This record gives sequence, C-alpha cells and structure tokens, in this order.
Amino acid sequence: MRFTTHMDAALAEARAAAGRGEVPVGAVVVSPAGAVVARAGNRTRELADPTAHAELLALRAACAAAGSERLNGHALYVTLEPCAMCAAAIAHARIRRLYYGAADPKSGGVAHGARVFEHPQSHHVPEIYDGIGAAAAEALLRDFFRARR
Repeated sequence: MRFTTHMDAALAEARAAAGRGEVPVGAVVVSPAGAVVARAGNRTRELADPTAHAELLALRAACAAAGSERLNGHALYVTLEPCAMCAAAIAHARIRRLYYGAADPKSGGVAHGARVFEHPQSHHVPEIYDGIGAAAAEALLRDFFRARR
C-alpha cells in the first residue's frame, strides 16, 4: 500500500480554527482503508471547553461514526504534537498510527513533557511519525501568535 498523507486536510482544519480565533491546530482521523472519517480543529474558546482540542473532537466524531470507543487500525493526523490529555485519548482509542507536524516543547505529551506513550501505564502505543508538514504547521502557529502579541 502506498503512503498517502492527509496532513493537508489537518492543516485546512487548523486554518479554519485560526479563522475562528482558536489556536490553529487541526486533526483528521483516517480509516484503515484510507478514507477520512472525521476532521476537526480546535474549539476550546467557541465551546468554552478546555477539552475541545482538535484531536479529541476528531476522535469523538470517528468513534461515533464507528459506533465504538476503539478505532483499531485507524490513523490520526494532527498539525501539532498532542498534549498529554490528547495522547492519553489516542492510547485509549487504540489509534494505530499517529502522524504529527510541529513539535511542541512547551505543551507536548509525546516527544516532550509527559511522554505519555513511554509510561508502562499507557494502554496502547501507536506507531509515531513526526515532522509531517511541520514547516506549514509551525508557520501557521507562529503567524497566529505573532498577530496576538
């Protein structure tokens, strides 16, 4: 099977989030067959919900569509390294592959900070691929925060 990235769709969700005044993070869940089954951008401010991160919203929608709390075989594309909360949800959902763009040394929970998947308590460890579309994701974040300073 040939690798196809869905990071462009995640970046589109991140741009839409920025347009709503949200931190520009986007996520896309892809089925084992390669179909996009859910997509979301951050909505923490809009929903007044600190858990409304792009990853959680996309996972919730994908689980609802699947009729299951497990997404075995699915992939998640996200523009920014997931935080510890999102990484734990990724483990609980049994995501097979995690692809993320920009690293997050301040709040990341995969390669930085909590490093959720390195703990023996992690229910599941996905295959992790970082740096996919990183330059575009970093530019989006940089421009968003520069405009607010």
